[in-house]
Amino acid sequence: MPGADDLLGGISGTLTEFGHRLMARVYYADTDFSGVVYHARYLEFLERGRSDFLRLAGVHHTELAEGKHGEKIVWVVRRMEIDFRSPARIDDILTVDTRTDDISGARIFMAQQLKRDADVLVDARVEAAIIGENGRPRRFPKEWVAAFMPKAL
Repeated sequence: MPGADDLLGGISGTLTEFGHRLMARVYYADTDFSGVVYHARYLEFLERGRSDFLRLAGVHHTELAEGKHGEKIVWVVRRMEIDFRSPARIDDILTVDTRTDDISGARIFMAQQLKRDADVLVDARVEAAIIGENGRPRRFPKEWVAAFMPKAL
């Protein structure tokens, strides 16, 4: 019987040569009355992809909010562009691919795709920033750049 560590091993997805990949199942709670994924739920799948990318890259939301690295800092989404191409349905297995396109000052620009097999369902571009307790932007730490920038495009 697998232990908790075995089960947790794949829960955060995996780092890839381009960034990060996460698999997720569509549950009944993700769908609307028509049987397809409700549009706002796609944001949650995308958030899981970004959060687990950060986690595997060594950046943990709780440590940042607790000030473990000096000042208390948090991530905020500043801007999103989303193209809905095709709907996902209950029991679909989705692939959430996340990659970093650029890092500039306090901002990180990420591209994400949700796919079912080879079919692209959603394309998204996300601009996030790091802010301090006072709500002001904080420069993206240099030591994080290597962890987040793709090794191959």
